[in-house]
Amino acid sequence: MTTKHLEAETADLLELALSAARVAGGMLLVDRPADLGVAATKSSPTDVVTEMDTAAEKLIVDFLRARRPHDGFLGEEGAGEAGESGIRWVVDPIDGTVNYLYGLPAWCVSIAAEDADGAIVGVVEVPTQRETFHAVRGGGAFRNGVAVRANTGIPMDRALVATGFGYTVERRTRQAEVVRQLLPAVRDIRRYGSAAIDLCALACGRVDAYYERGLNPWDVAAGGLIAAEAGASVGVLRVEDDGSNLVVGAASPLYEELAATLEQLGA
Repeated sequence: MTTKHLEAETADLLELALSAARVAGGMLLVDRPADLGVAATKSSPTDVVTEMDTAAEKLIVDFLRARRPHDGFLGEEGAGEAGESGIRWVVDPIDGTVNYLYGLPAWCVSIAAEDADGAIVGVVEVPTQRETFHAVRGGGAFRNGVAVRANTGIPMDRALVATGFGYTVERRTRQAEVVRQLLPAVRDIRRYGSAAIDLCALACGRVDAYYERGLNPWDVAAGGLIAAEAGASVGVLRVEDDGSNLVVGAASPLYEELAATLEQLGA
């Protein structure tokens, strides 16, 4: 594929991701029923799925498949196809489902397109805040069309650090102990409840760093690209026997200092 064709395909992927996220975000905002309840649970009784998660994923996949029928899909709510084009869409229809269930604003639609080398484009749509974050590999990161950059030159004792927690009692117990030990060493801790929003907050300087264990590909595909294109290092550490890993993001040298501290704490 020539450079011109590659650029054209990337532009097409970005436009489709933006359009799909916008349509799904609008549907989720406008059509949320007043009596929304839990439709199913996953890893624990607190790890929930609503009817709107399923509806939004179907809307996104149908939208993209109609325009690119040979692409693959990986979605949180079950979409999974290998595809033939070498492009795979990674979709989280509602990242922050518990927030959405409770009527809290920190939820988003996350869509990334990947090739063999990872994410090419990433879009995170936050309808309640009227914010759209996007990035193209090698092309920078943007919020509502304006370039963003991660904070730099932040010492760890002045760092505002975002994190998240798993849904099983065992993992949450360990994560609580890590926070207990980390909190005195940083400015403060923030917990939004959406990994994609955390990564976008890192990208635009609303937090200085982010870490979390137990994320899935759809949690980090778009947000990770956005943070990286904004100048943050985003790495995967401590892969465990169960396949879980620790995602850490921050600009250097804070990244290295935080990663080393989390390693010492067994995060």
